[in-house]
Amino acid sequence: MSITILGIESSCDDTSASVIRDGVMLSNVIASQAVHEAYGGVVPELASRAHQQNIIPVVAEAIKRAGINKSALSAIAFTRGPGLMGSLLVGTSFAKGFSASLEIPMIEVNHLQAHVLAHFIKQEPGECRQPSFPFLCLLVSGGNSQIIRVNSYKDMEVIGQTIDDAAGEAFDKCAKVMGLGYPGGPIVNRLANEGNPDAFTFSKPAIPGYDYSFSGLKTSFLYTLRDKLKEDPDFIEKNKADLCTSLQKTVVDILMNKLRKAAKETGIKEVAVAGGVSANSGLRDAFLDHASRFGWTVHIPPFAFTTDNAAMVAITGYYKYMDQDFCPMDAAPFSRIVI
Repeated sequence: MSITILGIESSCDDTSASVIRDGVMLSNVIASQAVHEAYGGVVPELASRAHQQNIIPVVAEAIKRAGINKSALSAIAFTRGPGLMGSLLVGTSFAKGFSASLEIPMIEVNHLQAHVLAHFIKQEPGECRQPSFPFLCLLVSGGNSQIIRVNSYKDMEVIGQTIDDAAGEAFDKCAKVMGLGYPGGPIVNRLANEGNPDAFTFSKPAIPGYDYSFSGLKTSFLYTLRDKLKEDPDFIEKNKADLCTSLQKTVVDILMNKLRKAAKETGIKEVAVAGGVSANSGLRDAFLDHASRFGWTVHIPPFAFTTDNAAMVAITGYYKYMDQDFCPMDAAPFSRIVI
């Protein structure tokens, strides 16, 4: 009998619903929120209000595109955390109501684990591009920078993580001080294609083990702008592309240095990347370069699965369903949880 999972993602500012049947994606609908651009970042209260408006039509559209009736659903998987509490409450509350009305189980999903398991989403029956266990996964986004050893679908160990800021946050905040707009990461990436990566040198941290730090990089970037602007008030405008390229090169170098160390010391050559920053062209190029230089088998997600989406929630729910790993109706969301 087929297993059909409805996934719901509402951890930040994207409302998403997806239907996956036996590991194959039937639909993946995302409603983004442009309202936050004017504020230079996500405003939690506005995000939760938008989720309330979007959740019903997004779920209805996902079921429609999947070509199924809601009665065909086996379970509802939802993001329990981490994320913005108000946003998570909308998704959690809807999942509870829908689950009760259909009399089917609920499955709680860790948002970070879902990003990792996005690599197991099949877009076509018989597709086989999934990593083999064990593998290392570099999870990089606006809120997280982690190196995870993935032993199985349900056995993941964080062996390295940021001790302060995340890589995506570094991109966004450096873009903000340059006046580039929000979200800054994609803008930096676009401008980076036009500049010289060796034009500027920024600080790289000396952190032991596999942990990351990006606060020093942000400070170094800010001080560079401060000093150069004293000499030329138009410095940013004249050097925008070079600044973005040099920033991107530094962030990618920091990420890959630790990942390379982890791969060498664990002996694992099956390596994946996940999260919003995995859409960055410099990071994707670095993965391909390391594959040829060090014999890695690399796994880079399709762009559709780099940002927050419900397909990654649904595929996680699919594997948890096979273990009959359901959650009670009184499950409450958490803004901060770890793998």
